[in-house]
Amino acid sequence: MERIDKIVQKFRRSGIRNILENIPLSTQSSWRIGGPADLLVEPEGVKQVADTILILTELEVPYVVIGNGTNLLFDDGGLRGVIVKIAGAFSYILIDGLNVIGGAGVPVCRLARRVGDIGLTGIEHIVGIPGTLGGLVVMNGGSQRQSISDVVVDVTVVKLNGQSVKVPSRYCDFSYRSSSFQESKDIVVEVSLKLQRGDIDDIHRRMLEILRNRRNKFPGREPNCGSVFLSDPTTYKEIGPPGKMIEEAGCKGWSVGDAQVSAKHANFIVNLGHASSKDVIELIGKVRQEVYEQVGVWLQCEIKCITVSGETVRLDQFGN
Repeated sequence: MERIDKIVQKFRRSGIRNILENIPLSTQSSWRIGGPADLLVEPEGVKQVADTILILTELEVPYVVIGNGTNLLFDDGGLRGVIVKIAGAFSYILIDGLNVIGGAGVPVCRLARRVGDIGLTGIEHIVGIPGTLGGLVVMNGGSQRQSISDVVVDVTVVKLNGQSVKVPSRYCDFSYRSSSFQESKDIVVEVSLKLQRGDIDDIHRRMLEILRNRRNKFPGREPNCGSVFLSDPTTYKEIGPPGKMIEEAGCKGWSVGDAQVSAKHANFIVNLGHASSKDVIELIGKVRQEVYEQVGVWLQCEIKCITVSGETVRLDQFGN
């Protein structure tokens, strides 16, 4: 308790006010799973992001940076550290011709709709993704075999020393569902995009088709984190997507506790009500083993697990 009080005091002396104590991480995760975190802080600008990181580094406190928590599994034991949430103050969109600047906290579906409404094309494929722009860039996410890196000009990050740096796209080490930000401690705060002029009606039609397809294919009601397993481009061409392999291996509908391989799409694991992180991890392990035995492929996870001590571990590496 004394340690938490010291962190809070330092935050407040730096003008950081958006602080919550003992917050259930199930409220911060689209999977609705996770125990309590010691603290959650939501910085109100780039300076507060820098101050937050400098304070936590000085005090040697573990921390995890999140957006909407759509690709994370929090431990049932919570986090003995601090969640740094990039949200409200970073939810802006600035448009100048074909150039678009988005704060890292802006929901990607809102960004896609906003630029589509004025006839800018290039990011229709993200319209149904339930995440933020910062998280999308870190994961180099997308759909329709496209990635956000296709239109990224540069990414503004806050580094461990508190400096704000603009990183050109060519130095972000983008590859399929990967970027340099996954391995670094840099915090994405802003992204610049270059789009193209298009026909508004065509853009709207494409987005409506994508949303319709997602509703028909993906589970919507039960809490989930989106696609669990990575669709490797080479394996996709030779065998097919992960969902197809999981279904062919007979794993569709498998469950451990309240974690279930979705009956609607096999690359989704849904929370039927009271799933734990242990349930999800065990189910992923069983599915990976069965797919390997039946299809000959070790599936890799898109999803990361946040341990109690603040480590970030890809779920297929958990316990290795």
